[in-house]
Amino acid sequence: MTRQLFQDDAYLAEATGVISAVTDEGGLILDQTVFYATSGGQPGDRGSLNWDGGTCEIATTVKGPDGPVLIPADGATLPPVGMEVMQSLDWRLRHTHMRVHTALHLLSVVIPLPVTGGSISDGKGRLDFDMPEAPDDKAALEAVLNGLIEADHVVTDEWVDEEVLDSNPDLVKTMSVAPPRGAGRIRLVRIGAGAETVDLQPCGGTHVARTGEIGPVRLGKIEKKGAQNRRVYLHLV
Repeated sequence: MTRQLFQDDAYLAEATGVISAVTDEGGLILDQTVFYATSGGQPGDRGSLNWDGGTCEIATTVKGPDGPVLIPADGATLPPVGMEVMQSLDWRLRHTHMRVHTALHLLSVVIPLPVTGGSISDGKGRLDFDMPEAPDDKAALEAVLNGLIEADHVVTDEWVDEEVLDSNPDLVKTMSVAPPRGAGRIRLVRIGAGAETVDLQPCGGTHVARTGEIGPVRLGKIEKKGAQNRRVYLHLV
């Protein structure tokens, strides 16, 4: 299993690693990695690997059976198995994803309805809600959302036994995607602390350390996506 360093420190932009395998499709598997694999609506990281005498651009990262698989750019030279490499993220993009992802958690607080889908991209994201009617006052929602961001709440994560989730099913806001099971533990992301907790939900993605780091946001289009579905877009300003 690849050790996923981003779970312990989402701000780790560089780290060494050893190439443990190359897949039949040319994907690279390392013993440990800072690269986040596409999951939960958050895109996989891109960046580069560097070693003595070579460099390899990483176009994206996907999930494999034993952890993240780094996908080299077309035509890139691959490091051999056993080679120690220096991993370097495209930090601007990763940090943008962290800001958007945390903002979407807050959006699910401002609109307290079941989430039916979502995605994150460069500077924007969206959530789909089980929402028969569009909100009456989008500007008011945006103001509340920016107020939560400006409050500069701390963002932390914790691991709990799966039984905790079974006894607290309301922690799961997503209707279409269930938290991964089978490992015995579930990662929760908490916004706020103690009695000042704003949000707590299962999530394996990367987040900023404090909500103030998100910066101001604006709500974009609210699209009808079926009788019960509304898609709400969020943009970093």
